[in-house]
Amino acid sequence: MDPADLPEAITRYLTGRAAKDASAAAPAFASHATVTDDGHVYEGTEAITRWLGQTDTEYSYSTTLTGAERDAPDRYTVHQHLEGDFPGGTVDLRCRFVLAHGLISELSIAP
Repeated sequence: MDPADLPEAITRYLTGRAAKDASAAAPAFASHATVTDDGHVYEGTEAITRWLGQTDTEYSYSTTLTGAERDAPDRYTVHQHLEGDFPGGTVDLRCRFVLAHGLISELSIAP
């Protein structure tokens, strides 16, 4: 699918992450949302906001959106390529989103 056709919550999250702006990305999540990243699960708005802030300051990196798919009416997969000063220096990620009432209710990030 054309990434321009992604739902607004996913676009808001991706734009906030690219700008390393946790306060811009956090409102894309439902209050009961969960994020799974790097073997850790973050549940609820407070934990997700902390995770966003931590990942924004821990490493310097750039992201390139390499693809997007609509898997079901409320499920999307976004593919990203990251380059930066984190261990390994490059990684291709698959971000799987589940939406509820227009907000992200689940996000799973994996290579």
